[in-house]
Amino acid sequence: MANRNNLLVPGARAALEQLKFEIAQELGIQLPADGYYGNMTTRDMGSIGGSITKRLVQLAEQQIAGRF
Repeated sequence: MANRNNLLVPGARAALEQLKFEIAQELGIQLPADGYYGNMTTRDMGSIGGSITKRLVQLAEQQIAGRF
């Protein structure tokens, strides 16, 4: 089975990591400094992931709207 987490845009990983930390801070969720998320709650991680998705869709919509 192929890894579905491959990024299509080189260099996007750092931007996504930064976005994750910004959104966690906005939500008041403390991310572990050691990078191990195994002790995080599913609710917190889902909130962060959902907010990242909303933000990325919003950015894409703005980019598309600017073209037309």
